[in-house]
Amino acid sequence: MSSRTPDLILALDQGTTSTRAVAFDREGRISAAHQVALPQYYPADGWVEHDAHDIWRAAQRTLAQVAGEVGAGRIAAIGITNQRETTVLWDRATGTALGRAIVWQDRRTADACAGMKMRGLEPQIQKLTGLLLDPYFSATKLGWLLDHVPDGRARAEAGELAFGTIDSWLIWNLTGGAVHATDATNASRTSLFNISTQSWDSDLLSWFGIPRAVLPEVRDSAGSFGVARADYAGDELPILAVAGDQQAAAVGQACFQPGLMKATYGTGCFAIANTGARFIVSQNRLLSTVASRIDGHTAYALEGSIFMAGATIQWLRDKLRLFDDAAQSSVLAMQADPNSNVMLVPAFTGLGAPYWDANARAAISGLTRNDGAAEIARAGLESVSFQTRDLLEAMAADLAAAGEPAPHALRVDGGMVVNDWFCQNLADLTGRTIERPVVTETTALGAAFLAGLAAGVFSSTEDIARAWRLDRRFEPAMGADQRDARYGRWKEAVARVRLGTGPN
Repeated sequence: MSSRTPDLILALDQGTTSTRAVAFDREGRISAAHQVALPQYYPADGWVEHDAHDIWRAAQRTLAQVAGEVGAGRIAAIGITNQRETTVLWDRATGTALGRAIVWQDRRTADACAGMKMRGLEPQIQKLTGLLLDPYFSATKLGWLLDHVPDGRARAEAGELAFGTIDSWLIWNLTGGAVHATDATNASRTSLFNISTQSWDSDLLSWFGIPRAVLPEVRDSAGSFGVARADYAGDELPILAVAGDQQAAAVGQACFQPGLMKATYGTGCFAIANTGARFIVSQNRLLSTVASRIDGHTAYALEGSIFMAGATIQWLRDKLRLFDDAAQSSVLAMQADPNSNVMLVPAFTGLGAPYWDANARAAISGLTRNDGAAEIARAGLESVSFQTRDLLEAMAADLAAAGEPAPHALRVDGGMVVNDWFCQNLADLTGRTIERPVVTETTALGAAFLAGLAAGVFSSTEDIARAWRLDRRFEPAMGADQRDARYGRWKEAVARVRLGTGPN
């Protein structure tokens, strides 16, 4: 490495719709950023794919752009955060991905999951992993890839193939194939990782039919993941942090203490409540997951996942053409009849928590001839708030059963929360205080914070928490009776899209 005086952390944020590189200073301020859009492929109903090599090329472009702008000598380390569960299988000898990556939203393995449920495996899997049986997670995606690659299972058992979520794919490429690793947060989303023992589990591997030889090494979220070659950023740079995007966002929101909760509104919405050292098995169809693993100490969380948040607004824009820019959605929503009963349930790829219904499909209900574009736009935005309330209600019940109070405030981030109308609607329909930070790019910020912790830029998680700053607080303004009446109509609309889909 060249001599340098590093004062920046570079976060590589690989998301569902784009890849970004962002350089942060010690106060969490952005010094430079570059973003490349990522195409998705939909070859069949419920199938969602990415080209893993597109992702790698985009990562190279963004890293080179930001490092060139700020100077590689100023960068202390790289932190990686990524779309979770998205599954890549590649050839160790050539580094070539064997088919497209199967995206977390993909539902092609619904029948495989249903078969495992019929065998009575879900309670055992939930006890070991904190997860439910659903196509969302990586294990059945990996099984599908192994079944559709010639001699896939035999080659995997022989050690010729490598599996990874997107973080592992990026680490492999950045280090020139020297490191095949992931962190505990990403491992906890595969359905193959025992989150109590913090290790790949033999029973899980057997049930899902996955050869151990294909798996990456699991490391702490803040620590060494090798060195990125100088080809990509103009200098060799240590990779000192990895975390799944939602766990990284929780770090960026400084949710280090039990009871602190955040929700990120990107393509989907993901709410995480820190439960500290307690692994709470949900009784309300939420997920238990690893929030972080730092210096060998594991923090856990309860999580609720919504598949369609910002993606619903994109659908209204691109398919219904109700507006030209997502920012216009709130302008249209403000024009809507406040007495309209239009409900949009965005189950385009099924429903996530707490329903976990892979067979449900989207619907707009409650339309009258008086309703139009404004009412549908408002229903789209409200659907995100209603789904958030679904998660918060389930989370409060789980915490109460564990003797823990429900968090009163919700820290929010992601692209949707720059919209004041949406944040106020979220407060109104959930009945909770909404806290928006100054820096809403908390996913990338969290990866930078973790890398800074490993690099010694930050001395502790308390040091990181002091860097979190509030931008605005939104308090509920809607009456409880009106709030509950509207939520009741939402529940009725959800029940309609689930009719005939069978138990899940």
